[in-house]
Amino acid sequence: MYGITSRMAAIFVLTICCTCLSYGKTLQDRTFSTDRFRMHQKFHSKFLSKDRDLLIWLPAGYDADTTRRYPVMYMHDGANVFVDWRIDEVIEKLVVAKEMEPLIIVGVFNGGKDEDRFTEYTPTRIAGGKGGKADLYGQMLVEEIKPFIDSEYRTLTDAANNGLGGSSLGGLASLYLGLKYPTVFGKLAVMSPSVWWDDKMIVHYVKKLKAKPDVRIWLDIGTEEGPTKDVRELRDALVARGWRLDADLMYLEAKGGKHNEKSWAQRSGQVLKYLFSK
Repeated sequence: MYGITSRMAAIFVLTICCTCLSYGKTLQDRTFSTDRFRMHQKFHSKFLSKDRDLLIWLPAGYDADTTRRYPVMYMHDGANVFVDWRIDEVIEKLVVAKEMEPLIIVGVFNGGKDEDRFTEYTPTRIAGGKGGKADLYGQMLVEEIKPFIDSEYRTLTDAANNGLGGSSLGGLASLYLGLKYPTVFGKLAVMSPSVWWDDKMIVHYVKKLKAKPDVRIWLDIGTEEGPTKDVRELRDALVARGWRLDADLMYLEAKGGKHNEKSWAQRSGQVLKYLFSK
């Protein structure tokens, strides 16, 4: 189903082509250990026209203990997360150091082109017709991808054990969809979110929340990304709705952080340690 690759040899080379923030960049030839990774190719959705790959990383000992279930982190721009961020290696070190609990990572690839990414990760359409399919993307995650993952892997299915995360437009999508589906995703990684989208619609969205959902949020921005006032405004809107700084809302202005994969990779460990700390 969906082009599942089962465990093959001990090591294989997976070539990944994806669209990054440096648009058009191609990432290739990272070596993956097949006893920890699973690839589901061309996952088809009834909500979006583009099929996409899902790359799954499993914690150490997953196959040895067939009774244990694990929390799950769903991450946008899945290729970037594993190739640029090397998120699996980051988590492995934290788990070995007993600083966070083992978990499953689901890397959800984007549609493949710049315009797909803009369309899928944005909640509203702007002048010129760009964007506006985040709701459909969210339906794909909640109604198709998550049930599939829960059926294929030993997951903890409740919101407290499921997270959603991404950077830039992926950060915008994570917060928007996390607040829309708080009974599905209880942990959100909102890194360098594109607060500017559609006249800061995400800030207005937060301000209009009728009640504060039980959702734990990491929110950050790099000091070298430009003015931080938009993200500070989003932070303040969350606090006004009931989130507590350093409790269920962690806010960071990363000194020297830029709007790129390298900067997000450098602080990804902090993000996951906060969300999934022991």
